[in-house]
Amino acid sequence: MIDLHSHILPGLCDGSQDLETSLEMARLAVADGTTHLACTPHIYPGAYNNSTSTIAPALEALQSELDRRDIPLQLVIGADIHMTPEVITGLRNGDMPTLNHSRYFLLEPSHHYPVIDFVDRVGTFIANGYIPVITHPERLDWIESHYEQMLEVARMGAWLQITAGAISGDFGKTARAWSRRFLEDGFVHLIASDAHGTGKRPPVLSAGIAEAIAITGDEAEVMRAVRERPAAILENLPPDAVSPPPGLQRKDATGSGISEKRGQPAAGKGLLHRIFRGRGKQGT
Repeated sequence: MIDLHSHILPGLCDGSQDLETSLEMARLAVADGTTHLACTPHIYPGAYNNSTSTIAPALEALQSELDRRDIPLQLVIGADIHMTPEVITGLRNGDMPTLNHSRYFLLEPSHHYPVIDFVDRVGTFIANGYIPVITHPERLDWIESHYEQMLEVARMGAWLQITAGAISGDFGKTARAWSRRFLEDGFVHLIASDAHGTGKRPPVLSAGIAEAIAITGDEAEVMRAVRERPAAILENLPPDAVSPPPGLQRKDATGSGISEKRGQPAAGKGLLHRIFRGRGKQGT
């Protein structure tokens, strides 16, 4: 599996605070079946002043430790970027890293207050060639009054990432209920751990995946959220290189159904094969 949201890098935000915690997080991820893990510390001006210049060397240092200790986990760069007016500039000049240097990036809205002009601002990212991956919408305090807006930005081209722990109930009844709603309506592009440590928020996907399969009855679709679509991001493929979530598989204007290109899942299988085949060359 591929986990594209974690706070594993030590000392950069509210995630891991030391190397030993980061190493144990990596062991837990591997034991759970994760092969690739995105290092995505918060970028939130005034609170967590991270940038590519702080994230990249920390990632390289941790990867070296993993390789030295034979922990078979491949790290990739990213950031959990808070939704501020500076984001477009930061993406353009490279100060704010996208996921594995792709067109996709994690975009974190405010937890407690609705984002003003949310749909228009997301549209600006898309118009500039980026694919925002909206992180944990099921956990936002304002999701109940803005759920339809979240579906609207997904239809526009943004991707939605649900937290595995929220699906399995680790974030309480409300987050679990909204996770279920997103899954039942078919708008979940990615499932990730948003791991912050080894105890309360570990880098574990399997429990959430099992619950998601029980909710949807569609194992193949749930596994696309931790395999095919994350793999497409790692190789910077366009969004239509893999099947969209069921909620976006709507009939086109002619009523002829899903286009052949968007309805073809085989590309994701080949993509995964190429990525995993190369793991040995990367030291993992």
